[in-house]
Amino acid sequence: MGLLSGTASITRFNVTAMPDEPAFDEAAFKEITPGSQVFERVGFVPFEPEAPYQVGQHRFAFRVRIDRVRADPTLVRERLKEMIKAEKDALGADFIGPRRRKRLRAEAEEEVTLRSTPRSKIIECCIDGTVLYVGSTADAYLGLVLALLREIDVICDFKTPWIDRNDPAAHSEVVDQRESWQSVLGCRFARALLSDSDIVVEPESGAARLATLDATIGLTGAVLGDVIRYVKKGAAILSIKLATADAAFRLDTLSFRISSLRIETEPQETWIDALDARLDRISATWDMLDRAYGRLASSLISGPAGSDSAEQPEE
Repeated sequence: MGLLSGTASITRFNVTAMPDEPAFDEAAFKEITPGSQVFERVGFVPFEPEAPYQVGQHRFAFRVRIDRVRADPTLVRERLKEMIKAEKDALGADFIGPRRRKRLRAEAEEEVTLRSTPRSKIIECCIDGTVLYVGSTADAYLGLVLALLREIDVICDFKTPWIDRNDPAAHSEVVDQRESWQSVLGCRFARALLSDSDIVVEPESGAARLATLDATIGLTGAVLGDVIRYVKKGAAILSIKLATADAAFRLDTLSFRISSLRIETEPQETWIDALDARLDRISATWDMLDRAYGRLASSLISGPAGSDSAEQPEE
C-alpha cells in the first residue's frame, strides 16, 4: 500500500530544513551479509534501479528499505527441544533447571538467527516542495524514515491542521493523547463531519473505531446510525471511513493520517508520470480535508472543556 500503486496509507510531514540536493546516496541501503552479526539495515533505494531521486522541481522520490533478521519462534522452540534433550543425555539428568534452560534458549535463538534470511520492508516516500509524503501510517516505520532523513540533513516534523494553524491544545476525558502531534481536535473534526454534505461517512461498507470511558468499540458495515448514537452518548471517533465524490479512505483522527485511500488514474507511460498523477490525487484529498478543518476549526476549538465535540450532530 504505497504511493505508486494500490491503495495508499499516508502520513504527511512538514519539511523544515533540507539541502538543495539531498545526498540520498550517502545513506544508501546495504544488504546484510549472510552469517554476520548485523541484524538490521536501513537505507535509501530509488524507485527503480539507477533511477534519479529528483523527479521534478523541488520533488524527490525515494524508497526506504528496512531489512531485519529475526529468528522464527517455531524454529527456536524446536531447536530448544533438541538442545534440552542433548543436555539431559549428556548429564544423565531428568530435569534441566530454569537458568540453564534460559541460556539454552538464548543459544538456540542466536543459532537460528544466524541461519535466517532477512525480511524486507519497503516504504515509498516523496518530498514535494515543503511536504514529505510517507507511504505508511505505522509509527515504528515512520521513526526509521525520519531518522534516516536526518542523516542527510533533511529535517521533518509531523503535519496536521492543528499544528499548522497553531491551534490551542484540547483535552478529553475519553481520549488518551499519547503523542505531542495528536489532538482530540481531530476527533471533534470527524464528529462534525457526520452532518457534512461534501465529506460523508461511507454509507455501506463503512468502518469506525470509537472510544468511550469504558471501552473501545469497532464497527463495520452501514455504521452511520450507530456512530451517531454512540457519539450522542459521549463517545469519541478514533478512526472512520469517509467518502467524497472522488475518493474513499479511512481517517485516523488523532494523528490525521489517511489509510486505504483508493486512487484511480489513467495509465501512464512511465513510473514518474504515474507517481505525478497519484500524488495529485493524494494532495487533493489532503487539501480537501485541510479546507474542511479550517472551515470548522472555530467550533472545534470552542468546544466545552472535557468534551470531544463542540456540537451534537443530528440524525
